[in-house]
Amino acid sequence: MADVLAFVPVGLHHILDLGALDHLLFLLALAAIYRGQDWRAAAWVVTAFTAGHSLTLALAATDTLRLPTSAVEFLIPLTILATGVENLVIRDDGARRRRYRAALAGGFGLIHGAGFANLLRELFSGAVAAPLLGFNLGIELGQLLVLAGAAVTLTGVDRVLGHRRRVVAVSAIVVAVATTMALERTPW
Repeated sequence: MADVLAFVPVGLHHILDLGALDHLLFLLALAAIYRGQDWRAAAWVVTAFTAGHSLTLALAATDTLRLPTSAVEFLIPLTILATGVENLVIRDDGARRRRYRAALAGGFGLIHGAGFANLLRELFSGAVAAPLLGFNLGIELGQLLVLAGAAVTLTGVDRVLGHRRRVVAVSAIVVAVATTMALERTPW
C-alpha cells in the first residue's frame, strides 16, 4: 500500500504540471463539448482515456512494448487535433456520440500512455504493479480536478457566448495549438 500511495502524487503532479500541456490540452478538447449537467458523461470519457493510457503504461513499464519516441510524440498532438476537429464538425450531442466518444478517448489514451514509456522505465524498478496503480490513481485524480475546473470555467463562458459558440471557440484554439505542436514534432 505504501508503494501505491507514494506514486499517487507523482501521477497527480504529472497532470497538473504545465509541462504536460499536451495532456491538459487533450482533456480540454474532450471536455469542450460537455455542459455542466453532462458531468457523468465527461467523467466517463476521461476515465476511458485513463484506461487506455494505463494499458499502454503497464506494457511500457514492463518493457513489453517499445515504440519509437519520435512517432509517439508526433501522434499525441494528432489525437488532440482530431478531437478538436471532431468537436467542430459533429454537432450531435446525443447518445450515439457519447458512446463512441469514450471508445475514441480510450484509443487515444493508448497513444498518450506510450509517451511516458521512458519516464516509467526509470521510475519503476522491480515490481511495477503497486507503483503503476498509484501513478494511475494520481493521473485520474488530476484529470478529474482539471475536468472540474474546466466545467466551472466552461459553464461561465457558456453564459456569455452560448454553448455552441463556446465549443467552437475552445475547439478552434485547441486545433491551432495542436497543429503547431504536431508541426514542431514532425518526425521527418
